[in-house]
Amino acid sequence: MIIVLRSEATQKEVDEVVARLKNLGFGAHVSRGVERTIIGAIGDEREVDLEEKIGVLPFVERVIPVLAPYRLTSREFRPADTVVKVGEAEIGGGKVTVIAGPCAVESEKQILEVAHRVKEAGAKILRGGAFKPRTSPYSFQGLGELGLRLLARAREETGLPIVTEALGVEELSLVAQYADAIQIGARNMQNFRLLEAVGKLRKPVLLKRGMMSTVDEFLMSAEYVLAQGNYQVILCERGIRTFEPSTRNTLDLSCVPLIKSRSHLPIVVDPSHGTGRSDLVEPMSLASLVAGADGLIVEVHPNPVEALSDGPQSITPFQFSSLMEEVKKITRLLGKEI
Repeated sequence: MIIVLRSEATQKEVDEVVARLKNLGFGAHVSRGVERTIIGAIGDEREVDLEEKIGVLPFVERVIPVLAPYRLTSREFRPADTVVKVGEAEIGGGKVTVIAGPCAVESEKQILEVAHRVKEAGAKILRGGAFKPRTSPYSFQGLGELGLRLLARAREETGLPIVTEALGVEELSLVAQYADAIQIGARNMQNFRLLEAVGKLRKPVLLKRGMMSTVDEFLMSAEYVLAQGNYQVILCERGIRTFEPSTRNTLDLSCVPLIKSRSHLPIVVDPSHGTGRSDLVEPMSLASLVAGADGLIVEVHPNPVEALSDGPQSITPFQFSSLMEEVKKITRLLGKEI
């Protein structure tokens, strides 16, 4: 249920509603807007008639049932777009934010070169994997903590905040020491214990859609993070598995406007994983922005042929600079900022 308070409701009255909900066995999540304060009641609504218990209060405007299974992620709970801040970069709110960097951190020379080049081209956040989930146990698994230290070095030199993946609860605290935002990868989208743990950290979270997950399942995974009190979630469409073998995945751009209509959370698109082909990165990046994406996450490597991970889908720094020129043109046409 969503409880909408009257515009003149005081903090004392907000606290009274929260206290009443807790006494009734509900969790309470408060969202303060410009004109209204909304309280999300989380619990089993079959046991208690909230309209009867809460709706009768004079400072309550109305009690609204939420039909979607995700409560806090929904537009009903927060009608305005959420803007997530990663370092000094902002995702959402009419801006286009580009995240770029290599799939995996391979060496100090590699990550520093890429970091400087993508910043010069206009990227606002640096991505790079220190812990890599690979299909084969014999593939490069990342440099671990050394990779995190190299990312921190790149941040120190360029000023770019960094986003990197945590594979499990075990290394989450280590990743959190270095990262400005924590990525939850597609394979972990429904690792609910990890989602709960990252929700308790109060750090921005980049949540990637599972390769075989529906939009509702995707938003329910985000709900796990928000339910812990962390509303700093960035959704990421990175392609889903279909019968089409010509691309690594099928990039589902229809989910962007769909999610925008259902959720207040920002969404970025990953055309690198979404297609698995470097020649498709630019056209799908531009299509993503036209579809309404709040940003992009692009894999960039100084020499994709020699990349230890995902070389075929990585573009060079030169290609990234060219892409960014087109991104800036599209952004201006859309009336957005970059």
